[in-house]
Amino acid sequence: MKKININTKYIWLLAVLLTFTACESDDDSTDGGMVDPLPALIAGSANFSNYVALGDSNTSGMTDGALFVAGQQNSFPNLLSQKFALIGGGSFAQPLMNDNTGGLLLGGNQIAPNRLVVTGFDAPIRLEEAIGPVTPTTDLLVNNPTGPFNNMGIPLAKSFHLLAPGYGNLGGLFTSPATANPYFVRMTGTTPDATVLELAMGQNPSFFSLWIGSNDALGYATSGGDGSSPLTDPALFDTVYNGLVATLTSGGAQGVVANIPYVTELPHFTAVTHDPLDPSDPNFGPLIPTLNTLFGALNQVFTILDRPDRYMQFSTTANSAVVIKDETLDDLSAQITAVLNANPDFPAFLAQFGVPAVAAPAVANLLGIMYGQARKAKSSDLLTLSSGSIIGTVNADFFAFLQSQGLSPEVAGQFSVEGITFPLGDTWVLIPSEQDEIKTMIDNYNTTISSVATAAGLAFVDVKSIVQEMAESGYASDDFIFTAELVSGGAISADGLHGTARGNVIVANEIMKAIDATYGSNFEAAGELLDVGDYPTNYSPLLP
Repeated sequence: MKKININTKYIWLLAVLLTFTACESDDDSTDGGMVDPLPALIAGSANFSNYVALGDSNTSGMTDGALFVAGQQNSFPNLLSQKFALIGGGSFAQPLMNDNTGGLLLGGNQIAPNRLVVTGFDAPIRLEEAIGPVTPTTDLLVNNPTGPFNNMGIPLAKSFHLLAPGYGNLGGLFTSPATANPYFVRMTGTTPDATVLELAMGQNPSFFSLWIGSNDALGYATSGGDGSSPLTDPALFDTVYNGLVATLTSGGAQGVVANIPYVTELPHFTAVTHDPLDPSDPNFGPLIPTLNTLFGALNQVFTILDRPDRYMQFSTTANSAVVIKDETLDDLSAQITAVLNANPDFPAFLAQFGVPAVAAPAVANLLGIMYGQARKAKSSDLLTLSSGSIIGTVNADFFAFLQSQGLSPEVAGQFSVEGITFPLGDTWVLIPSEQDEIKTMIDNYNTTISSVATAAGLAFVDVKSIVQEMAESGYASDDFIFTAELVSGGAISADGLHGTARGNVIVANEIMKAIDATYGSNFEAAGELLDVGDYPTNYSPLLP
């Protein structure tokens, strides 16, 4: 058996709404049609003549796991610029991609994926899976746009990247590790070593927005806390953030800043449940007796070792949790191997799986390695969205290793199923201690953001509270209730991380409210907030 094609991803997705709808109330007056006229829109003390936005993918307009024209056009800075233009704001240039596929090329080779799409009631899939082969037309070596750009949002950027020389130098893409960002390479033009902040300041902004810091925690989170993308030290973040704001305001510019939500409340970490293994799944249910026989023997070992907390069993009547590796557990590898080798019945037990008696010592060692730090997932564990496409598939590397140890392809396949017989690795799971690390760091970052905003007299938007409200009770905007559900919640796009167009409208409206409170403008009182109902939640796979 080379693969158990379970792929039980996204069983949490009950419905996908191609157009998010909600009950709408009648806004017509009931007093005979007489309504008070709205006041004229004013800027207060704010100067919107040259607005520049700095940040990461949330600022760039990335949505559905990619950057593409339609998403950029509905970025929150672009939406704001349209309102600013009503009271003195100037033109607003963005480094637009060349198409709506979302992919990115380097000399004809694709280096960034196409956008995700939603079709019917299925889980989000890549564009090419929905409509067939798609070739992006945005190539770093052929057709980069010409700046300067008012939208300086750089996907993947961490706080300190805004100050990093060479972050937009093409040559940095060929180093190991890479020192450049392909999206910023598109923006640097004839000044490849200029920093993001230098290019922003070169435009002499009168007003700026700064929303940076999510990636300082998000890289660690999306990699399951495996250490490949460490959390930014809060002392470094504090120094960088203070420096960014000091420079941005040095010429008298006004601005607005936003804090960072708890990224673990986003659907990228909540959409795949800890127990997605459904006994009614024809690719999984029939295997449960065999699996329980295997784990029954292992549970006997845990009994001998007095570790009942490590028991594993799959239910025939309810969903079961996946098996994960928890690096914080005591490593029982040697003990498991010793107990199995000491059991004279172990070779006979393996024979029912087609394993020859001569292989028993090797298998005992392998089982020790596999399950030394394994346990069933708990509701307190968070699985990344990407784990949904991994669970139930065969781990190719471990499958090949087992075959190299003399096991048959069928037996090797049985022992290599991700999340079932092969514990999900650290990359796919955030255990509670890792979640606590992330929240602590974000709290530190947000303390800096809040204190710097207050000291500099800037407008401040509490995005963290908005996302918490979505996750806990739903966030009301106009006649809609937005939740932190993937796609169906209306605010978070198919990648589980970035806003939909309506999510961007929510951010833009909250920014305008904050500007009203700080600079005396009246976007809200003048009826100039954006209507979320005028914007989509999803983009068609056939978007031209």
